[in-house]
Amino acid sequence: MPRSCQARCGGTANPPGPAGPRRNPVAGRRCRARTWPVVPALLPDLAPWRTSPDFRALWWAGAVATLGRGFTAVTLPFQLAQLTGSPLAVGLIGVVQLVPLALFGLVGGALADAVDQRRLVLWAEAGLACVAGLLVVNAVLPVPLVWPLYAAAALSSALTGLQQPAMSALVPRVVAHGQLSAAAAWSALRWQLGAVLGPSLAGLVVAWADIGTAYAVNLLGCGLALLLARRLSPSPARPGARRVSPRGIAEGAGYAWRRKELLGTYLVDLAVTFFAFPMALFPFLAEDLGATWALGLMYAALPAGSAVVSLTSGWTARVHRHGRAVVWAALGTGAATAGAGWAAGSGLLWPVLLLLAVAGGFDMVSGVFRHTLWDQSVPDALRGRLAGIELLSYAGGPQLGQVRAGTMADLTSVRASVWAGGLLCVGAVGLLVLCLPRLLGYDARTDRYARAVREERAAGA
Repeated sequence: MPRSCQARCGGTANPPGPAGPRRNPVAGRRCRARTWPVVPALLPDLAPWRTSPDFRALWWAGAVATLGRGFTAVTLPFQLAQLTGSPLAVGLIGVVQLVPLALFGLVGGALADAVDQRRLVLWAEAGLACVAGLLVVNAVLPVPLVWPLYAAAALSSALTGLQQPAMSALVPRVVAHGQLSAAAAWSALRWQLGAVLGPSLAGLVVAWADIGTAYAVNLLGCGLALLLARRLSPSPARPGARRVSPRGIAEGAGYAWRRKELLGTYLVDLAVTFFAFPMALFPFLAEDLGATWALGLMYAALPAGSAVVSLTSGWTARVHRHGRAVVWAALGTGAATAGAGWAAGSGLLWPVLLLLAVAGGFDMVSGVFRHTLWDQSVPDALRGRLAGIELLSYAGGPQLGQVRAGTMADLTSVRASVWAGGLLCVGAVGLLVLCLPRLLGYDARTDRYARAVREERAAGA
């Protein structure tokens, strides 16, 4: 046996016997098992898929629904622009969507802790199907109306706010505790695939068919998602669950405030989405680079980088210091965004696209460990309300970030807004670490909250 194999396997070569050299079968197996350690370490962990039919049903229902809603996300502002010709009218969609999503996200979080989460997901999806039907009917009118578009945007945001906390809270119920990192990566991949494929296919359908057909695809997706979600097992509220009330919502907010490492994850996410995601500037950045044809590539770069991380996420299960991983990944997101802004000054497109993809990949790493920290350390009785609070950062950060990016670009330049936003993200995350040091110190193996959740799940099993 070569010395390198002896060192790796901890064995020694056997002396030759009468029939020639003898092999150490155990050592040989160990060597072969370690020949290609990198490949399985990178591949996504399939354990949640293999062991949980409920997770498979939840994943497919969410993937189909997200894909369908991607059609509406592109088609609705396109139709509104055709009907009004007003950029302001199109921009108001963001305001119409933000308020219901934030308000009903809190209510949906409280409901997720108080009622059967499966039923809440089904009823919300049925409501979203009705909204999609409203858009189809309006699209086939001889003269489509404008107000149903705003009504549909508000209603769909409200229903998403009701549904999303329940879907997030379901994951720890249907996946083993040790598989939550893998489940978070798979859940993130589901959203990224929908974010890339939905809008891309919607543009083709609108161009080659019509607006009504694009809305009909969303309606079909809602119906299929309903059928898939019906396969979920019942998920009733825990005994003694608090009824929906302002006091119950405040209890969830108070819990998040007391747990500084949990609060840190919310604030880090806000800092990243506020400073480091300048999607509103992509049309202007493409024009500055003389590559308006690559605008779609810019929008696709962030989710493409995220998808690469999701597809190579096998290593995440071996990380236990989730707070530290969240911080380093957030710093990487800011640094990559700043690099993209600087690279734009060279006039070259491909470095910008590459760095945007790197930023998306770092953001995915941060997201995987944020969700793992939440899922492994938040008690089941509060999980819905905490998911509702998470939805606030998800809803508010990107919208406010576009305002930040546009305002700074007006005051300076497009490129300066991009690279300065990345540097401000790095500074904000660093400041949060100084103010909330418990985030860096979080370790899932020793944290008392994570240990309590493990004991709770073991007792329930």
